[in-house]
Amino acid sequence: MNSHLAFVSLIILIALTFDFINGFHDSANSVATVVSTRVLTPLQAVAWAAFFNFVAAFSFGTGVAATVGKGMINLQYVTPVVILAGLAGAIIWDLLTWWLGLPTSSSHALLGGYAGAVIAKVVWIGGLAHAFDAILWRGWILTLLFVVAAPAIGMALAYLLMIVVYRTFGSVSPARMDKYFRRLQLLSAALLSWAHGTNDAQKTMGIITGVLMSAGYLQQFTVPVWVIISAYAAIALGTLSGGWRIVRTMGRRLTRLKPRSGFCAETAAAASILLATWLHLPVSTTHATAGAIAGVGSIQRFKAVRWGVATTIVWAWILTIPASALFGAMALGVLRLIMPV
Repeated sequence: MNSHLAFVSLIILIALTFDFINGFHDSANSVATVVSTRVLTPLQAVAWAAFFNFVAAFSFGTGVAATVGKGMINLQYVTPVVILAGLAGAIIWDLLTWWLGLPTSSSHALLGGYAGAVIAKVVWIGGLAHAFDAILWRGWILTLLFVVAAPAIGMALAYLLMIVVYRTFGSVSPARMDKYFRRLQLLSAALLSWAHGTNDAQKTMGIITGVLMSAGYLQQFTVPVWVIISAYAAIALGTLSGGWRIVRTMGRRLTRLKPRSGFCAETAAAASILLATWLHLPVSTTHATAGAIAGVGSIQRFKAVRWGVATTIVWAWILTIPASALFGAMALGVLRLIMPV
């Protein structure tokens, strides 16, 4: 194996490591409700989620991967070293927020780290005036719109689903209602995990395909089958490792959940994510799930949602892209000292 191939292989391994971290970071979002309502134990929940994360490999194509890989950054400015720096920025932010127990978006950390590294390269080549030459604004505008739209859709759908549930089961006692919804929540948790897989693993697929193109191993942006299988396997294995700090924030601190509200939150979040996947847009499972949980909490009464916790989460969302971009730029600065970028 020559040094160039070894270096590209190392970057791919790091990308899959990010995918693994994404799995344990974001697994909390897909299992938080089913764990907090005690429908499944934590071990059962992550195994359930991991299975459906992997099953997602065989659905919805690679549209999100194409958006991430070539629809947001001009590949003319991309090199394997730039992608390595972007991955480093995303991983640093993900690990930091996981340690703090903040349910931030791995997706947006990846996009921010990637953009920060590319911007840093362009600035070093052409100066500050050309900083955004590599940014493809159409892809960014649509993605940033969904930063707001995803939790809003999740919240609205969850609220509406709760209204339907209360009107449909109004004459049924809460205990009996929850007995039914404990079973239904297995389906909604599976749906949310499947939706998570359809969107999140594709982001890593896009990055790896970008590495292969920038290194000269692919002539056009087509995701190889081995990349698809590897990305979904990594995210499924990461999900199996769990992320219990974030489970506590999402499933217990934001609002108190019952099986019926857990079902509505998971179903609404999954619908929001699947809409984004259908539109080929990278979206945050964290955002959609948090919005849906707030939606089911607010139908009881406004104060049922711990808005202080929600505000902390929102600030973490706002900071994710710029913070990971800064880490990505700093990582490229370090790498620039030891190798050509």
